[in-house]
Amino acid sequence: MAGALYVIAGELSGDAHGAGMLGALMSMHPDLEIHGAGGPEMRAVAGDGIRDWVEDAAVMGLWEVLKRYGWFKQRFAEMLAEVRALKPQTLVLIDYPGFNMRFAEAVRNELPETKIIYYISPQVWAWNKGRLPKMARILDEMLCLFPFEKPIFEGAGLPTEFVGHPLVDELAHDRTAGPREDDLVALLPGSREREVSRLFPMMLESARRLQLKRPGTRFEACAASAKLGQRMREMVEAAKMTDTVRILDGGAHALMQRAACGVVASGTATLEAAYFGLPYCLVYKVAWPTYLVARMVVKIEHIGLINILAGERVVEEFIQSEADPVHVKRSLLRFLDDDAHREETRRKLLATAAKLGGPGAHLRAASAISRWVRK
Repeated sequence: MAGALYVIAGELSGDAHGAGMLGALMSMHPDLEIHGAGGPEMRAVAGDGIRDWVEDAAVMGLWEVLKRYGWFKQRFAEMLAEVRALKPQTLVLIDYPGFNMRFAEAVRNELPETKIIYYISPQVWAWNKGRLPKMARILDEMLCLFPFEKPIFEGAGLPTEFVGHPLVDELAHDRTAGPREDDLVALLPGSREREVSRLFPMMLESARRLQLKRPGTRFEACAASAKLGQRMREMVEAAKMTDTVRILDGGAHALMQRAACGVVASGTATLEAAYFGLPYCLVYKVAWPTYLVARMVVKIEHIGLINILAGERVVEEFIQSEADPVHVKRSLLRFLDDDAHREETRRKLLATAAKLGGPGAHLRAASAISRWVRK
């Protein structure tokens, strides 16, 4: 028997990455008993032992988490009770560091024999390198997605393997061969309800101003869920832009390959857009208390993952008050009017995305976890 494994992912991207990894791991260990928390994709792969909580768990920012502290405390206690009862051989934590690192510490204290593997490393290199020694004490292995992360974690004494980014596997299946539409702009406000509420109205106003300057420009936005799609359609109707802005249910990857350019909320979608060569500007806006705390602790020049990976500004970043219709409209207009700028940005995005590693990240991650399962 391969024993039991407990796994936690708290966001849609982690759910997708976790599903791919679990599928590969189960092919290696068909008798592996899997429990934990994730989303619909992980549950579809691993079965009823996975609770689907991501729609409620995927909140962003310190202030937003504090407002739901009681809810998170209750989920934490429930999951810890499950782990105590199950006594899993292996605990796999996928991204979601605010919850998962606290959970790792609790499990290490109560079940020291359980091996703890962290998949999709927390970005402590951005906000708190001082936590690295503690992570090295708590975790047994780190599986990182970016090549520059491996020496950072190893330098703290934490065994680390660069497995590559699972997006490469997931996105390869979504490639299309059709041409781009020169008059189409992608509006990608993110997958969280708060994120959409904060960013999409600004994107709509940017679209309105851009169309006044460039009549005939069309806009499409993709909703991550039916609930978000309904909310976004209400915003479009309130803005009286139903004739120019189309809301799609899903299909973001196809849109990234059809549009001439776009505006993208900071997060995984910025990597996806880069992989598909979509020229874009990045926008980031959170509650002001969250932002002010972040300003005190973040130690890096860029917040966009593509800019960090490239080591230079490949795409413009509009943060907080700069994430406004004036900046976004100007950036999109330059993409539409300046062919050389658009193509140079596309070339740099594709070259930077190539650093994410080759296909097989899910398999490499599963193989690393399998070594602990066999032990």
